[in-house]
Amino acid sequence: MSRFIAISRPLAAAARVQVARSAVATRSAVQIRNYSSEHHEESFEDFTARFVKFFDNVDDLFELQRGLNNAFGYDLVPSPSVIEAALKAARRVNDYPTAVRIFEGLKVKAGSDALFKQYMDELAPLKAQLGVETKEELGF
Repeated sequence: MSRFIAISRPLAAAARVQVARSAVATRSAVQIRNYSSEHHEESFEDFTARFVKFFDNVDDLFELQRGLNNAFGYDLVPSPSVIEAALKAARRVNDYPTAVRIFEGLKVKAGSDALFKQYMDELAPLKAQLGVETKEELGF
């Protein structure tokens, strides 16, 4: 049996060399595009306008949750107008749990109790109008 293993090792090495040669030939024939070179910085106002527009046009739960993941995925706290639009969208698609989760996400993104309280004070009229409570207000 060792005789077969000794024969197969050189063949495997030759196959690896052939694969490496073909990979080099393929790589040189492929055009590599640098898409990140044309990336522009988005201002906070543009970010806010983009997400308010997105949430105003949401018509199903999947799109709402996708938009929330995208909005909260950035390294910033979304503006109150974005949170308002998201809350209205959650009530429009009739999903109360997602509306409650928006406040949870806001609390995490705010990072401090003082900032979260400022958001809650500004959103209080809308919160009362839509009948949405936070997780703490619900007793959890």
